Amino acid sequence: MLDKFGRNINYLRLSITDRCNLRCKYCMPDGCDMVAHEDILSYEEFLRLTRLFTSLGVEHVRVTGGEPLARKGAAGFVRALKALPGVKKVSMTTNGTLLEKYAAALAEAGLDSVNISLDTTDPALAREITGSDGVVDAVRGSIALMRSLGVPVKLNAVLLAETAGTVTELARFAEEGVPVRFIELMPMGVGRFERGYDPDAALAELKRVWPDLHAVDARIGSGPAQYYASAALKAPIGFIDAVSHRFCSSCNRVRLTSRGFLKPCLCFDEGADLRALLRSGAADAEILGEIEKCVFNKPRQHCFDSPQDMTESRLMSQIGG
Repeated sequence: MLDKFGRNINYLRLSITDRCNLRCKYCMPDGCDMVAHEDILSYEEFLRLTRLFTSLGVEHVRVTGGEPLARKGAAGFVRALKALPGVKKVSMTTNGTLLEKYAAALAEAGLDSVNISLDTTDPALAREITGSDGVVDAVRGSIALMRSLGVPVKLNAVLLAETAGTVTELARFAEEGVPVRFIELMPMGVGRFERGYDPDAALAELKRVWPDLHAVDARIGSGPAQYYASAALKAPIGFIDAVSHRFCSSCNRVRLTSRGFLKPCLCFDEGADLRALLRSGAADAEILGEIEKCVFNKPRQHCFDSPQDMTESRLMSQIGG
């Protein structure tokens, strides 16, 4: 499925809920509005839409939230996605704190990989960021458990000003064979009012610990990270720095929110209300036409470096990670 700039859109991110058990201050702080239950797509609606996307060439589906495991039946949904014709990979992004309960079911359902989010290994800082205790220990346990079940794990960390001094300790997960990706803070929602940590400064800090750290032509999954390797590391360290080092020319993804709104670009509120079509009784052909039109008109690039041009005002939890 090509957009008007010739990019092949083969990666769909499904946000199955806007709920989360954590309250990370740059994503979903206390007091944010929740989507009414009846406004969230059912699993059957998600599956119908995913079938249409796969008929257009989508091969990789990532299940996100909110926190996807906060929604009952997430493992069964993964199993159903894996059974769809054309789906080659189903992955999940999670905060990791609920994985102990669902890890075995997810592995048995055929989950191909999982990205676990953790912004610091400092328990006090983690409590300040997420609003919850025990996050660091829970994530460490979840990483070990998923690896023991044979499910590949990557660790995601948003670069925040207050965690700048802890990036090295996070990167040490790569010494254990877990790829680590540092993600530049995006000016989305309340993230506009938080201070990030410069990715280039973070890389320089890591090079003081691993002087031979060097860029490698590696691709792990469908993401856009630039990876770096060291002889002392069993896995690479990546940077996803969408704001300072734009990679829109190779963007291959679209997002479907929990309310069924198809977003071709994070920066803008333009897209397609697929839920309205579903619930008005639209035939597959009509929905396919709307998907194709929305994808074809995917913007050339984001405008994170010009926040005044952004038209998207929703929180990341309301859009989908």
